[in-house]
Parts: sequence; structure tokens; C-alpha cells
Amino acid sequence: MEASTFPPGVFSTAVPLKAAASALSLPIHEIDTFTGWTPPSSPNGNINLVIAVSFGLFVPPRILNGAKYGGLNVHPSLLPNFRGPAPLHHALLAGETTTGVTVQTLHSKHFDHGVILSQTPAPGFEIPNPESCTVPELVDFVAPKGAEMLVESIEKGLFVPPIANAGAEQTGELKHAPKITPQDRHINWVNWTLEEINRRNRVIGPLWSKALCASNPADGPLSFQQKRVILTDTEEVDPPEGCDSFSILPGLPFTNASHPVEPKKSRKLYVFTADGKVLRINRMKVEGEQDAEGLRAAIKARMFGDRAFQYEGRELTPFRNPLV
Repeated sequence: MEASTFPPGVFSTAVPLKAAASALSLPIHEIDTFTGWTPPSSPNGNINLVIAVSFGLFVPPRILNGAKYGGLNVHPSLLPNFRGPAPLHHALLAGETTTGVTVQTLHSKHFDHGVILSQTPAPGFEIPNPESCTVPELVDFVAPKGAEMLVESIEKGLFVPPIANAGAEQTGELKHAPKITPQDRHINWVNWTLEEINRRNRVIGPLWSKALCASNPADGPLSFQQKRVILTDTEEVDPPEGCDSFSILPGLPFTNASHPVEPKKSRKLYVFTADGKVLRINRMKVEGEQDAEGLRAAIKARMFGDRAFQYEGRELTPFRNPLV
């Protein structure tokens, strides 16, 4: 038995498999590509079985064909649902309350398309505290169940032909789990409710948006530039008094400060969501600037317009544009 891992630096922490293999005095091969690499043979012959768990490389057919029984993979979902590299993220993003584990064969052409050898019975096991559960918490909960199922599958020889498909019959539309990208954190103010924003912030945050900022160089006219704004600390609050007009346009930040806007302890930055709820932006990071208190960061980036308007007897200064 041998252990293959990613090279040093791919993960921020040491790969547990390497520590376990070292303790067992097993040969270790650290690779970042299969190109030009062939599994070594032993006095007892070639490797019999390839096992890939949380392994980001596609195991090529020549490796699988060189192993007597091919390969196995543990996937933290009830395949074929949430097939892809981020099943736990997407299960939480979809608001799922249950999930499961699947042991499958490694497919020679596609990720997560192998024969299902063992699987948590539907509807799966309950996700602990699904309304507040984070990805690391779910990993810690699911990993031991996956390890146990993998060991049982090996002990039972489920990978030995003839292989039986243990997958349940698929009903309904398939749910997918593609790689999480920066765009998944880009807030859609027109459509995202407060619940959706909070959920994404918990699962894949911090979220970001774009704002129109002004600059007035000494040797030129006033110019404008869209800059990325990362919302590093937000919370739901009751609508401030006299802010009803801002609810018409979700994503348009506003403040409880009168014109001219100045950062004082009692003055905060707010924004309405698509369902009429209010987020207070406690802190944010404007592109090119340090993370700062929300209103102070907005003033420094010159996100506010130059003209005030009257509303319910108060003189207010709006943002130049909604966050986009």
C-alpha cells in the first residue's frame, strides 16, 4: 500500500494522509500532475486498488487500468445529486437539511460518474443545525461517516467484479455542485433576499459588490470609477427612521446622517435587500483601501453624491449609484 498526496504548498495545512502514511512507514509520492508519473510496483506486483478522497486531480485511465480493481472514491452527497467539486457548499447554499455519503468507482473519463457501490439510504442523515452550519462544521460531521463507509466497502470487497450498482433511482431534477467562483459571492441586489445573502455569506462569504467612486485629481476634472467593495461585516437591523424612500431600490446604500455626511459614532451605513429587509454595513473594504468602518470607508471612497435632497424634513445625501 502506498500514499500519494499533493505537493507541499497546495494546502495551507499538512495533509493528514501524509502523517498517517509516515506513521505506518508507507512510501509517499507527492505529485501535482500525473504527467510522466507511474505508480511504482512492489515485490508483490502492481497496485491493486486506487483510492482517491478529496483529491483534486483526475486519475487518468492508464493509472486505473494498471490497478487490478481500478479505483474508489468517497463523495459527500447522495449521487448523482450534487455531483461536482463542491457538494457540501452547494448543499448548504440550497438550504438542504439532509445529506449523505457515496462510495463509487473512479470513472475513466468523468468526475463522479462511477458505479455507486455503497450509499447512505435516502433521504440521508440530518445536517446539524442547517440554518447556521458552516462548511468546516459539515466536513467534520461528514468525514467520519465517509471513512467508515469506505472501510466497510473495502472489507466487503464491493469493488471486486461482478460489481453491483447500489445507487437509488433518481427522481426529479438533478442538483449540481460546480466549483465555487468569485462570481458566486457577487451580490445580486435585485433578486437576493436577506436570507439568501446571509446564507451565502455564511457558506462562501464574505460577499462583494461594486460601487461608483469619484476622484478629483489636482490636474484634471472629476472622474468616476467602479470599484469592488467587500462587505466584511454586516447584520440585519430594523429600518432606520425616515428611510422608506430607499426601499424602492435594493442595493442603494444610505446613511442616517444629514448633509454633509460626516462619520460620527451614531451614524451608520445601511442598504435594503430585495425583500425589503435592511442590512447595516458595519465594515467594508473598498478596492485599493484598507478594511474600515462602513460609513467611513464610503466617505473616503467618495461614493456619495454632491447634492442633498429633502425627505420628510431631513436633508439627505444619497449614494451616486446603487451597489451592483
